[in-house]
Amino acid sequence: MIPVQAAPLWAYGIGATFAVAAGRQLQWWERSVRGEGVRTRSRAANPYLALTLLYAALLPAPTGAYLLWQNPAWATMHAARDHDGVWAGFALFYGASVVAGALLGFLAARLFVLVGAGYWGYLQAVAGYFLLFFMLIHGWDGTGYERLLSADPRAFADWSSQGVANGVLAFATSGTFLAVLIFGTAVIGTMLLAEIGWLVEGWRLPGAAADLKVPRVVAVAIAGAGVYALPFAGAVGASVLVRLLGWWAGAGAFALLAGVVLLPARSPVRTLYGLVGVPDGHWRVEPRAQPEPEPEPEPEELRRTSRPG
Repeated sequence: MIPVQAAPLWAYGIGATFAVAAGRQLQWWERSVRGEGVRTRSRAANPYLALTLLYAALLPAPTGAYLLWQNPAWATMHAARDHDGVWAGFALFYGASVVAGALLGFLAARLFVLVGAGYWGYLQAVAGYFLLFFMLIHGWDGTGYERLLSADPRAFADWSSQGVANGVLAFATSGTFLAVLIFGTAVIGTMLLAEIGWLVEGWRLPGAAADLKVPRVVAVAIAGAGVYALPFAGAVGASVLVRLLGWWAGAGAFALLAGVVLLPARSPVRTLYGLVGVPDGHWRVEPRAQPEPEPEPEPEELRRTSRPG
């Protein structure tokens, strides 16, 4: 349901987000597999990995292929004008790249979660969504948003003359926008339900209550801002820097700024991440054992009656 150039990037972000959302469950699965023996339960049968691939194969991939057929110019960000300019292999590439991107994103974030570096797993999602938004906003030549908001080649060619407001209005009244809106409701709605549901499910596992520092509603809002709003703001900032300073200087300045915001141990992003209750310990570390309650003292009457004589 998005242009072919951005689809693998989005899929990588989705896969990584799914893995981080199910971080506690993935650690529990790894413990149970090791406890039973690797031959008893295959890691490939992990339900969260299977559901991630099923989601990618049933929703983003086919809806994107439909839009590639319905409007090849928009689906290729106007690299092609019509069906004659689209190689048949693009449809195959679209579907395969979405599934493969989701798989790679999930496995990369899962690896970090299992070794106790959950924050770096979260950064996989940030990287995927940042590249997605940068492609849609800036593109490869600075006209990303113009290509995204032009329903046909003529609208893209006339963008500079008709202005941003007229261009957005024309796209919002097009059939392509209607298809994106309908498909987006199903694709994004299902995605958010899965992510929130897996977070809530993980918060019910042992040890989660101590790690969750804020109410669940607030934690969901923080998680959403960290996965979607932060990369979007970063993509806008990167586009502005590249336009002002050029590609090399702008990319360097943005990389330095992003490192300051994301990497220090006491950065605001790390602090907010710590509030959500996503595990940051190694999967081998078992949940802390609860102390056994002390036995209640025997009532005085019972002690008297139990004495001999």
